[in-house]
Amino acid sequence: MGRGTGLVRAKDALGRYGEELAARHLVDDGFVVLERNWRCEDGEIDIVARDGEELVVCEVKTRSSLRHGSPFEAVTERKLHRLERLGMRWMRERGVRPRSMRVDVVSVLRPSSGRSVIEHVRGKLDTLRKARS
Repeated sequence: MGRGTGLVRAKDALGRYGEELAARHLVDDGFVVLERNWRCEDGEIDIVARDGEELVVCEVKTRSSLRHGSPFEAVTERKLHRLERLGMRWMRERGVRPRSMRVDVVSVLRPSSGRSVIEHVRGKLDTLRKARS
């Protein structure tokens, strides 16, 4: 096993842990998870869910510390726009026509000790647009 392989596996495990926690959080908040880890050649959606009549494309970012910034800082505007396009493609491929769609971000911080901290920002792309106007 190469030196970097263990780090990649640990990062993948941390990501899976965060996605599982995020999915449970969404369900506890009344969302219906429709699909997880949907992929196409243009990218991946971590979680596709329904919040009432609204489709939610959800990006999950998990970190073990704040050393490299908060998990939210890892989600760029470019990434949010790509998620919006992926959500449109998911709807076309599934034949789904919700009233609206939004992009949410769930941040999971899993420190070395203590409980994980989950934060959920709804409509992250809308929040960026409003901040610019």
